[in-house]
Amino acid sequence: MYSITINGKQHNVDVEADMPLLWVIRDIIGLTGTKYSCGISVCGACTVHMDGKAIRSCVTPIAIAANKSITTIEGLSTDNSHPVQRAWIEEQVPQCGYCQSGQIMQAVALLKERPNPTDQDIDEVMSGILCRCGTYQRIRKAIKRAAQIEEQTPPSS
Repeated sequence: MYSITINGKQHNVDVEADMPLLWVIRDIIGLTGTKYSCGISVCGACTVHMDGKAIRSCVTPIAIAANKSITTIEGLSTDNSHPVQRAWIEEQVPQCGYCQSGQIMQAVALLKERPNPTDQDIDEVMSGILCRCGTYQRIRKAIKRAAQIEEQTPPSS
């Protein structure tokens, strides 16, 4: 039995220690925004945050994620009001959309560490998230837009 907090809600799951976090999120908890694609941590579609850091959930065993705080795409906001989600919509980033939850989660982590990233910062951090449709220019533009939105958003009390 493992205890895990996903999007602020604690869950106790009775699974094998080596079950990937991705399958716990999707199949046990029922949150399907995090996508499966490669299964070997090279595409980034399964990116979530563990204790605030971007990780690939397809290769992270539940035993490592236990007693940690996990945030999935569903945990950013219930109404697409998160600055990165807003920027993604404003800049019309998605084409097929499959990689977008991973892209967004990686972009949120990037902006947390580098609030005003350069093109080089964006390219470096986002290079591990594959977009089969090639929307990389729109992704870069949306990350810069999200940084502007965050600058304009007053801190919540």
